[in-house]
Amino acid sequence: MLAKAAGLGADMVFLDLEDAVAPLEKEAARDTIVEAINTHDWGDAVLCVRVNAWDTEWTYRDVVHVVENASERLDELMLPKVEYASDVRALDLLLTQIEKVTRRQSTVGIEAQIETARGLINVEEICAASPRLETIIFGPADFAASTEMPVLTGGVQIPEYPGDHFHYVFSKILMAGRATGLQVIDGPFLKIKELDALRDYAMRTRILGYDGKWALHPDQVAVINEVFTPTQEQFDTALDILEAYEKATTEGAVGERKGAVMFGDEMIDEASRKMAIKFVSRGERAGMARSAG
Repeated sequence: MLAKAAGLGADMVFLDLEDAVAPLEKEAARDTIVEAINTHDWGDAVLCVRVNAWDTEWTYRDVVHVVENASERLDELMLPKVEYASDVRALDLLLTQIEKVTRRQSTVGIEAQIETARGLINVEEICAASPRLETIIFGPADFAASTEMPVLTGGVQIPEYPGDHFHYVFSKILMAGRATGLQVIDGPFLKIKELDALRDYAMRTRILGYDGKWALHPDQVAVINEVFTPTQEQFDTALDILEAYEKATTEGAVGERKGAVMFGDEMIDEASRKMAIKFVSRGERAGMARSAG
Protein backbone atom coordinates (compact mmCIF):
# COMPACT_ATOMS: atom_id res chain seq x y z
CA MET A 1 0.00 0.00 0.00
CA LEU A 2 2.86 2.40 0.72
CA ALA A 3 4.35 1.82 -2.73
CA LYS A 4 0.97 2.29 -4.38
CA ALA A 5 0.29 5.54 -2.53
CA ALA A 6 3.10 7.32 -4.34
CA GLY A 7 1.32 7.19 -7.70
CA LEU A 8 -2.31 7.92 -6.87
CA GLY A 9 -2.35 11.55 -7.97
CA ALA A 10 -2.96 13.06 -4.55
CA ASP A 11 -1.37 16.42 -3.69
CA MET A 12 -0.19 15.12 -0.32
CA VAL A 13 0.45 11.64 1.04
CA PHE A 14 0.70 10.88 4.74
CA LEU A 15 2.10 7.64 6.09
CA ASP A 16 0.35 6.64 9.29
CA LEU A 17 1.72 5.54 12.63
CA GLU A 18 -1.51 6.26 14.49
CA ASP A 19 -4.97 4.77 13.95
CA ALA A 20 -4.03 2.61 10.95
CA VAL A 21 -1.43 0.72 13.00
CA ALA A 22 -2.26 -1.85 15.68
CA PRO A 23 -0.69 -1.12 19.09
CA LEU A 24 1.61 -4.16 18.93
CA GLU A 25 2.87 -3.05 15.49
CA LYS A 26 3.69 0.57 16.39
CA GLU A 27 7.42 0.15 16.86
CA ALA A 28 7.97 -1.99 13.76
CA ALA A 29 5.92 0.43 11.66
CA ARG A 30 8.50 3.17 12.23
CA ASP A 31 11.13 1.27 10.24
CA THR A 32 8.60 0.44 7.52
CA ILE A 33 7.77 4.10 7.08
CA VAL A 34 11.39 5.24 7.10
CA GLU A 35 12.18 2.70 4.39
CA ALA A 36 9.21 3.88 2.31
CA ILE A 37 10.29 7.53 2.59
CA ASN A 38 13.85 6.74 1.59
CA THR A 39 13.20 4.29 -1.25
CA HIS A 40 9.98 5.22 -3.10
CA ASP A 41 9.62 7.98 -5.68
CA TRP A 42 7.02 10.36 -4.24
CA GLY A 43 7.08 12.73 -7.18
CA ASP A 44 5.76 16.21 -6.39
CA ALA A 45 3.48 15.12 -3.55
CA VAL A 46 3.94 16.63 -0.12
CA LEU A 47 5.15 13.77 2.07
CA CYS A 48 3.99 13.60 5.68
CA VAL A 49 4.04 11.11 8.55
CA ARG A 50 1.28 11.05 11.16
CA VAL A 51 2.76 10.25 14.56
CA ASN A 52 0.79 9.18 17.60
CA ALA A 53 -0.82 11.75 19.90
CA TRP A 54 0.92 13.12 22.98
CA ASP A 55 -1.42 11.21 25.29
CA THR A 56 0.20 7.91 24.22
CA GLU A 57 3.58 6.39 25.06
CA TRP A 58 4.73 6.31 21.41
CA THR A 59 4.92 9.94 20.34
CA TYR A 60 8.46 11.02 21.18
CA ARG A 61 10.01 7.83 19.76
CA ASP A 62 7.88 8.19 16.61
CA VAL A 63 9.28 11.67 16.07
CA VAL A 64 12.89 10.90 16.94
CA HIS A 65 13.08 7.65 14.98
CA VAL A 66 11.38 8.90 11.84
CA VAL A 67 13.02 12.31 11.57
CA GLU A 68 16.51 11.08 12.48
CA ASN A 69 16.40 8.26 9.93
CA ALA A 70 14.27 9.63 7.10
CA SER A 71 15.82 11.54 4.25
CA GLU A 72 15.26 15.21 3.46
CA ARG A 73 12.31 14.03 1.35
CA LEU A 74 10.18 14.05 4.51
CA ASP A 75 8.23 17.31 4.44
CA GLU A 76 5.95 17.28 7.47
CA LEU A 77 4.75 15.52 10.58
CA MET A 78 1.07 15.35 11.42
CA LEU A 79 0.08 15.57 15.07
CA PRO A 80 -3.34 14.06 15.89
CA LYS A 81 -5.78 15.00 18.65
CA VAL A 82 -4.28 18.42 19.30
CA GLU A 83 -6.05 20.07 22.21
CA TYR A 84 -3.72 22.88 23.30
CA ALA A 85 -1.24 25.21 21.63
CA SER A 86 1.41 23.66 23.89
CA ASP A 87 0.94 20.34 22.06
CA VAL A 88 2.20 21.97 18.88
CA ARG A 89 4.97 23.90 20.63
CA ALA A 90 6.25 20.69 22.25
CA LEU A 91 6.55 19.05 18.83
CA ASP A 92 8.25 22.18 17.47
CA LEU A 93 10.87 22.08 20.25
CA LEU A 94 11.58 18.39 19.72
CA LEU A 95 11.93 18.87 15.96
CA THR A 96 14.29 21.80 16.47
CA GLN A 97 16.61 19.67 18.59
CA ILE A 98 16.56 16.78 16.11
CA GLU A 99 17.30 19.09 13.19
CA LYS A 100 20.28 20.56 15.03
CA VAL A 101 21.71 17.17 15.96
CA THR A 102 21.26 15.68 12.49
CA ARG A 103 22.19 18.92 10.67
CA ARG A 104 19.06 18.59 8.62
CA GLN A 105 18.97 21.15 5.81
CA SER A 106 15.19 21.47 5.47
CA THR A 107 12.67 22.31 8.18
CA VAL A 108 10.00 19.76 9.01
CA GLY A 109 6.55 21.33 8.93
CA ILE A 110 3.65 20.46 11.19
CA GLU A 111 0.04 19.58 10.42
CA ALA A 112 -2.38 19.62 13.36
CA GLN A 113 -5.63 17.69 13.66
CA ILE A 114 -8.63 19.05 15.56
CA GLU A 115 -10.49 15.98 16.78
CA THR A 116 -11.95 16.84 20.18
CA ALA A 117 -14.21 19.39 21.81
CA ARG A 118 -11.24 20.81 23.70
CA GLY A 119 -9.25 21.15 20.50
CA LEU A 120 -12.09 23.06 18.85
CA ILE A 121 -12.40 25.44 21.81
CA ASN A 122 -8.66 26.19 21.57
CA VAL A 123 -8.32 26.13 17.78
CA GLU A 124 -7.41 29.82 17.43
CA GLU A 125 -4.47 29.49 19.82
CA ILE A 126 -3.46 26.18 18.23
CA CYS A 127 -3.32 27.73 14.76
CA ALA A 128 -0.96 30.45 16.02
CA ALA A 129 1.25 28.12 18.07
CA SER A 130 4.27 27.67 15.79
CA PRO A 131 5.79 28.99 12.56
CA ARG A 132 6.23 25.35 11.56
CA LEU A 133 2.47 24.88 11.43
CA GLU A 134 1.30 24.65 7.83
CA THR A 135 -2.09 22.94 7.93
CA ILE A 136 -5.06 22.51 10.24
CA ILE A 137 -7.24 19.42 9.71
CA PHE A 138 -10.65 18.36 10.97
CA GLY A 139 -10.95 14.78 12.22
CA PRO A 140 -14.68 13.93 12.14
CA ALA A 141 -14.76 10.44 13.66
CA ASP A 142 -12.83 11.20 16.84
CA PHE A 143 -14.67 14.51 17.12
CA ALA A 144 -18.02 12.74 16.97
CA ALA A 145 -16.85 10.44 19.76
CA SER A 146 -15.57 13.39 21.79
CA THR A 147 -18.91 15.19 21.62
CA GLU A 148 -20.89 11.95 22.10
CA MET A 149 -22.83 12.21 18.85
CA PRO A 150 -25.15 9.18 18.46
CA VAL A 151 -23.40 7.93 15.32
CA LEU A 152 -21.18 4.98 14.48
CA THR A 153 -19.72 6.37 11.23
CA GLY A 154 -17.86 9.68 11.23
CA GLY A 155 -17.48 12.15 8.41
CA VAL A 156 -20.75 11.38 6.60
CA GLN A 157 -24.10 13.10 6.42
CA ILE A 158 -26.66 12.21 9.12
CA PRO A 159 -30.08 11.96 7.44
CA GLU A 160 -31.94 12.45 10.72
CA TYR A 161 -30.35 15.87 11.26
CA PRO A 162 -32.07 18.78 9.42
CA GLY A 163 -28.88 20.37 8.13
CA ASP A 164 -25.14 19.86 8.36
CA HIS A 165 -24.28 18.69 11.87
CA PHE A 166 -20.65 19.80 11.44
CA HIS A 167 -21.30 23.23 9.91
CA TYR A 168 -20.26 25.15 13.03
CA VAL A 169 -17.15 23.00 13.42
CA PHE A 170 -16.19 23.43 9.76
CA SER A 171 -16.62 27.20 9.99
CA LYS A 172 -14.76 27.66 13.27
CA ILE A 173 -11.73 25.67 12.07
CA LEU A 174 -11.75 27.49 8.74
CA MET A 175 -11.80 30.95 10.34
CA ALA A 176 -8.97 30.05 12.72
CA GLY A 177 -6.87 28.64 9.89
CA ARG A 178 -7.47 31.50 7.48
CA ALA A 179 -6.76 34.12 10.16
CA THR A 180 -3.29 32.62 10.63
CA GLY A 181 -2.54 31.85 6.97
CA LEU A 182 -2.84 28.07 7.23
CA GLN A 183 -4.07 25.54 4.74
CA VAL A 184 -7.39 24.07 5.94
CA ILE A 185 -8.27 20.45 5.15
CA ASP A 186 -11.40 18.38 5.76
CA GLY A 187 -10.98 14.84 7.08
CA PRO A 188 -12.05 11.48 5.67
CA PHE A 189 -15.34 10.21 4.27
CA LEU A 190 -15.51 6.71 5.69
CA LYS A 191 -17.99 5.09 3.30
CA ILE A 192 -15.35 4.52 0.67
CA LYS A 193 -17.60 2.88 -1.94
CA GLU A 194 -20.21 5.67 -1.98
CA LEU A 195 -18.51 8.08 -4.38
CA ASP A 196 -21.59 10.15 -5.18
CA ALA A 197 -22.18 10.73 -1.48
CA LEU A 198 -18.50 11.66 -1.12
CA ARG A 199 -18.84 14.23 -3.90
CA ASP A 200 -21.90 15.74 -2.26
CA TYR A 201 -20.31 15.94 1.18
CA ALA A 202 -16.97 17.25 -0.08
CA MET A 203 -18.76 20.10 -1.84
CA ARG A 204 -19.91 21.43 1.54
CA THR A 205 -16.41 22.27 2.73
CA ARG A 206 -15.27 23.27 -0.76
CA ILE A 207 -17.97 25.95 -0.89
CA LEU A 208 -17.03 27.16 2.59
CA GLY A 209 -13.45 27.65 1.40
CA TYR A 210 -11.51 24.55 2.43
CA ASP A 211 -8.40 23.67 0.44
CA GLY A 212 -8.97 19.93 0.22
CA LYS A 213 -10.14 16.70 1.80
CA TRP A 214 -8.59 13.41 2.79
CA ALA A 215 -8.89 10.31 0.63
CA LEU A 216 -8.92 6.93 2.36
CA HIS A 217 -9.10 4.85 -0.83
CA PRO A 218 -7.60 5.28 -4.31
CA ASP A 219 -11.07 5.63 -5.85
CA GLN A 220 -11.72 8.71 -3.74
CA VAL A 221 -8.75 10.68 -5.07
CA ALA A 222 -10.25 11.55 -8.45
CA VAL A 223 -13.56 12.65 -6.91
CA ILE A 224 -11.87 14.92 -4.37
CA ASN A 225 -9.54 16.41 -6.99
CA GLU A 226 -12.57 17.15 -9.15
CA VAL A 227 -14.48 18.87 -6.33
CA PHE A 228 -11.58 21.04 -5.16
CA THR A 229 -10.36 22.03 -8.63
CA PRO A 230 -12.13 24.87 -10.49
CA THR A 231 -14.10 23.93 -13.58
CA GLN A 232 -12.67 25.07 -16.88
CA GLU A 233 -15.46 27.65 -17.15
CA GLN A 234 -14.65 29.06 -13.69
CA PHE A 235 -10.94 29.19 -14.51
CA ASP A 236 -11.50 30.99 -17.82
CA THR A 237 -13.97 33.44 -16.28
CA ALA A 238 -11.55 34.25 -13.47
CA LEU A 239 -8.84 35.05 -16.01
CA ASP A 240 -11.28 37.27 -17.93
CA ILE A 241 -12.16 39.14 -14.72
CA LEU A 242 -8.50 39.77 -13.95
CA GLU A 243 -7.87 41.09 -17.44
CA ALA A 244 -10.95 43.32 -17.40
CA TYR A 245 -10.06 44.73 -14.00
CA GLU A 246 -6.44 45.32 -15.00
CA LYS A 247 -7.58 47.20 -18.09
CA ALA A 248 -10.11 49.31 -16.17
CA THR A 249 -7.64 50.33 -13.45
CA THR A 250 -4.55 51.01 -15.56
CA GLU A 251 -5.56 52.20 -19.03
CA GLY A 252 -6.58 55.73 -19.95
CA ALA A 253 -5.67 59.22 -18.86
CA VAL A 254 -5.85 60.64 -15.35
CA GLY A 255 -9.46 60.62 -14.23
CA GLU A 256 -10.44 57.88 -16.68
CA ARG A 257 -9.14 54.88 -14.79
CA LYS A 258 -11.84 53.10 -12.78
CA GLY A 259 -11.79 50.99 -9.62
CA ALA A 260 -15.14 49.42 -10.47
CA VAL A 261 -16.33 48.39 -13.93
CA MET A 262 -19.06 46.34 -15.52
CA PHE A 263 -18.17 42.78 -16.53
CA GLY A 264 -21.09 41.43 -18.48
CA ASP A 265 -24.14 42.03 -16.29
CA GLU A 266 -22.24 42.39 -13.00
CA MET A 267 -19.97 44.95 -11.44
CA ILE A 268 -16.42 43.94 -10.57
CA ASP A 269 -13.97 45.71 -8.25
CA GLU A 270 -10.97 44.95 -6.05
CA ALA A 271 -12.90 42.30 -4.14
CA SER A 272 -13.71 40.59 -7.44
CA ARG A 273 -10.01 40.59 -8.30
CA LYS A 274 -9.15 38.88 -5.01
CA MET A 275 -11.74 36.17 -5.58
CA ALA A 276 -10.59 35.61 -9.15
CA ILE A 277 -6.96 35.26 -8.09
CA LYS A 278 -7.92 32.38 -5.80
CA PHE A 279 -9.57 30.51 -8.66
CA VAL A 280 -6.63 31.11 -11.00
CA SER A 281 -3.97 30.08 -8.48
CA ARG A 282 -5.88 26.93 -7.56
CA GLY A 283 -6.37 26.05 -11.23
CA GLU A 284 -2.74 26.68 -12.11
CA ARG A 285 -1.61 24.42 -9.27
CA ALA A 286 -3.80 21.73 -10.85
CA GLY A 287 -2.11 22.27 -14.22
CA MET A 288 -5.00 24.09 -15.88
CA ALA A 289 -4.57 26.42 -18.85
CA ARG A 290 -6.93 28.80 -20.55
CA SER A 291 -9.27 27.31 -23.11
CA ALA A 292 -8.20 27.82 -26.72
CA GLY A 293 -10.04 30.62 -28.51
